[in-house]
Amino acid sequence: MSEQEKIVVGKLGASYGIRGWLKIFSYTENAENIFDYKPWFIKVRGQWQEFKVEDWKRHNQGWVGKLEGLDLREDAQAMTNAEIAINSDALPSLSDEEFYWRELFGMDVVTTKGYNLGKVTDILETGSNDVLVIKANLKDAFGKKERLVPFLDGQVIKLIDRSAQRIEVDWDPGF
Repeated sequence: MSEQEKIVVGKLGASYGIRGWLKIFSYTENAENIFDYKPWFIKVRGQWQEFKVEDWKRHNQGWVGKLEGLDLREDAQAMTNAEIAINSDALPSLSDEEFYWRELFGMDVVTTKGYNLGKVTDILETGSNDVLVIKANLKDAFGKKERLVPFLDGQVIKLIDRSAQRIEVDWDPGF
């Protein structure tokens, strides 16, 4: 298996039944989409191992699944709380105007007037709009350690340049 970048898309929960089924917690926007990604990689004893989903179904408010090779409850219990990952190339390709949130992490954020606000460290989902969490530079002229900048495309976010790893924003650095 090549050491491609792994993207965590969910987590295995407690065992379900006696035949090796497990509860599945999906981090994908539409929870059922986790089953569209193949293959799954699960960290076993510190190493990513490939698994095939043999079967899955809706159960109450969530999902349960059966991984190939796990046929006993005891085997499934050993996998509880393990992360489910996929290879980054399993994600659908996007146009030049689209991007995945994970691509923004670590990008420099610069105002339209050239002031470097810092680097993106997180993205908060607030319901009305997402918010970039930006760790300020050590010698920030405004004494900021962290900034929260709303992700409003066109209004605040003016440009996202993948090649330069830079986001240009219309934002007051003192705010």
